[in-house]
Amino acid sequence: MSARFGKLGWLWLSVLVIVLDQVSKLYFENALGLYQQIVVIPDYFSWTLAYNTGAAFSFLADAAGWQRWFFAVVALAVSIMLVIWMKGLKQHENWLAIALALVLGGALGNLFDRMVYGHVIDFILVHWQQRWYFPAFNLADSAITAGAVMLALDMFRGKPSKEAEV
Repeated sequence: MSARFGKLGWLWLSVLVIVLDQVSKLYFENALGLYQQIVVIPDYFSWTLAYNTGAAFSFLADAAGWQRWFFAVVALAVSIMLVIWMKGLKQHENWLAIALALVLGGALGNLFDRMVYGHVIDFILVHWQQRWYFPAFNLADSAITAGAVMLALDMFRGKPSKEAEV
């Protein structure tokens, strides 16, 4: 791909994240009742169906409904910014392109839910015995988290010399 398009070729990864995210959500929405749990690893991991009208960790989930549109606008703005950032990446910046593609795919996967259903569908539940539960999440959230970790790690990676950028 020409330098003019930066690393937009990695958008296929974003599309893959969106497709896997939506297929998995559709599966669990049809397979489980709301808050029903299927234990996969006793005391540690279950499938469950939950709806989140807020953001991460159900932030603002109890708001009056305006948060749906607020988070949709934020997701759309971030997605546009990520595409512009990817377009400007240099030839050697594959790691960064993958990270951005993962975040973009996750953001768009959850944006789809928010716009179509009015909430984000979550189905992965990590817990410790019956005492501690991490908030339920989905594949889009996992992609966002993996991409964010990669972005953080990228800050600590050695940068190539100016000669390698040409």
